[in-house]
This record gives sequence, C-alpha cells and structure tokens, in this order.
Amino acid sequence: MAFGQPRTERGYTTSVSPRLVEVYSRRFGPEARARLEAWKRDAAERKRAPGVEGALLLDVNRLLNRVPFVDDAVHWGEEDYWATPAESIGSNGADCEDFSIAKYFLLKELGVPIARLRLTYVKSLKLNQPHMVLAYYASPNAEPLVLDNLEDTVRPASQRRDLLPVYSFNDEEVWVEMRGRVGSPQQLRNWRALMERLDWERRT
Repeated sequence: MAFGQPRTERGYTTSVSPRLVEVYSRRFGPEARARLEAWKRDAAERKRAPGVEGALLLDVNRLLNRVPFVDDAVHWGEEDYWATPAESIGSNGADCEDFSIAKYFLLKELGVPIARLRLTYVKSLKLNQPHMVLAYYASPNAEPLVLDNLEDTVRPASQRRDLLPVYSFNDEEVWVEMRGRVGSPQQLRNWRALMERLDWERRT
C-alpha cells in the first residue's frame, strides 16, 4: 500500500448499530447507552469537519484519555485483554492498549491513513513496565508524534525519553525495533482476537 493511502473499513465509531448499543447497555449498565451515543455523535461531528491532522491528534488524544484507567485483571478478569473501542467506551474503562486501539480506529475513521499510524509497544522507564502508545508519522521517515494515555499533550518521540520502543504494528505490518518489518499483525494473538470481536460488533 502506498504511503498516505487511507483504509478505514474496520472499527467505524459512527456505524456502531443501535442493536450493539442495546447489547452493551445490558452488559455494562444503562449509563453505557449515553456514553456510546455521545461517542458516536462526537465522531460524526469530527468526521464532517476533521480539520488539520496535528490538531486532530491532540483532540482525539484528549478525548479518549477521559476514559478512566482500569487494569485488565480488574476490568475484564483477564491478564491481557485488548478491548474494542465500543467495549472501552461502553464499559467506561481502559488500559494502555485499549486507549491506543480506540485512538487508532477513531483516527482511521476520520481519514488519517493507516500508513501514518502505528500501535507501539514500549517500555515505560518511569513505570518500569511494558506500555502501549499510538505513534503518528507525518511521512515514512519522520520523527513520530506520541499519543499516550499518560499525558494529554502530543509530543515528538525525542521528547519522550521515558519510553523505550520495542515493536509496533498497524493493519498491514509489524515492525521490530532495530530489525524493521517482520510480518503481519495476524501473528499477534491479541490482535486476531480483537479483529474477531470487531467483526462480531459490525454484524450485530
């Protein structure tokens, strides 16, 4: 795929069906309906007038950082669960992977080409633990901007010396630090499970 070509067929916020809203309202409680409907309205408004990408990155980062942080073991009863954006909004909880995933899919829907976006696993030197952020590349060799649930600002990677990159991926490819492209995201078990749940949501 050529750099800059958009592909947004999965994960549409604005196409979350009334049936899925109903299902998640029963699953997560009556307040889930209002959260999901507000999320859909906000995405639809941004889709009509997305603006310049720099401002869009900041807006999306701040918007989704409002979701409360909840550890997977507490929230889902699993050690490592990658939630769909609708699950994160409906349940009103997310961890670092879920924040990054929700930002990735919303930016795709708003027209940012996937070639500019990479879900990026890092080691947080401050927290001394694995962490996920979303990286944005204005061009193939550009310094990435970092969207992180730990802060509302969007800063260049050179200003985030607290993050040590390990590997990154998007819909198309996986990159390992110092090795480059190594394969498909379908190699990632959690990604495959996420895609299956997204497909189920789209059929619901």
